[in-house]
Amino acid sequence: MDIDAFVTASKPMWDRLEDLVRRRRSLNGAEVDELVELYQRAATHLSIVRSGSTDAILVGRLSALVARARSAVTGAHSPAWREVVRFFAVSFPVVAYRARRWWLGAALASLAVAYVMGVWIAKNPGVQAAIGTPEEIKQLVEHDFADYYSENPAASFAGQVWINNAWVSMQVIVSAILLGLPIPYILWQNAANGGVLGGLMAAHGKADVFWGLILPHGLLELTAVFLAAGVGMRLGWTVIDPGPRRRGEALAEQGRAVMSVALGLVVVLLISGLIEAGVTPSGLPTWARIGIGALAEVVFLAYVIVFGRRAGRAGETGDIEHAPDFAPTA
Repeated sequence: MDIDAFVTASKPMWDRLEDLVRRRRSLNGAEVDELVELYQRAATHLSIVRSGSTDAILVGRLSALVARARSAVTGAHSPAWREVVRFFAVSFPVVAYRARRWWLGAALASLAVAYVMGVWIAKNPGVQAAIGTPEEIKQLVEHDFADYYSENPAASFAGQVWINNAWVSMQVIVSAILLGLPIPYILWQNAANGGVLGGLMAAHGKADVFWGLILPHGLLELTAVFLAAGVGMRLGWTVIDPGPRRRGEALAEQGRAVMSVALGLVVVLLISGLIEAGVTPSGLPTWARIGIGALAEVVFLAYVIVFGRRAGRAGETGDIEHAPDFAPTA
């Protein structure tokens, strides 16, 4: 690196940091964020200058600036609530929005598998016989499927559902560690199970019961699973095509994106679990139960599109600010 060019390019930023440090007691919220950002960048710059320059005066001045900025930042941390607001207004939706093609693809492929499997089972009595005895299937379609949603108290069932949904999504998230390779198999299993159940219900004239109990919570629940799968597979693809960044940096960024989605889905799956426990087994008309599920789905998709697109246009990636693999270049 040409250290002289680097210093020339970085000096306006150091001057800005100097100004913020000097005015630290009167900074507004945006300037506090800028102070923290510039301090972290200057700390990185200091390590670069120390390793590439023999100018003791330059190193000393930058060291003093970083020290004073550190002191200012110690008393200028953003409140915790601002971090929470930023996560749900920027970090989570922009990661979901940027991965939209991946989870849309996962959704379309899964739904296609479930549809084909359901039609195949519904139209083939021989396949149904291979799944279970007539008595077992009758018990499933006439009792067990509907009873599942009402046999436990709502609060207990909500917790159970949330844990189960979180476990399925966590399997997908953890699979990202293996570069997303197991994710298509997990999605196939999930889609096949849904297709088998739907096919059996349709074959015995219970399609209305099936859709009336699946759709209220299933729309949001499956979207959460598809989102987790999308970011996981995107991480795997980054190994093949890291883009303009170094492969290690791109992988680190996508890994952190996966964790952002994992945290955000805790809330999404909690809402899905509450719908499954409180709305799905309720006495509301089928159209009303499905309408509530559809509304939750539309609100979530609108949230991702509106907030995610806005954050993306502002240059946000959803990554943590000044990640440890970040290194400025002149």
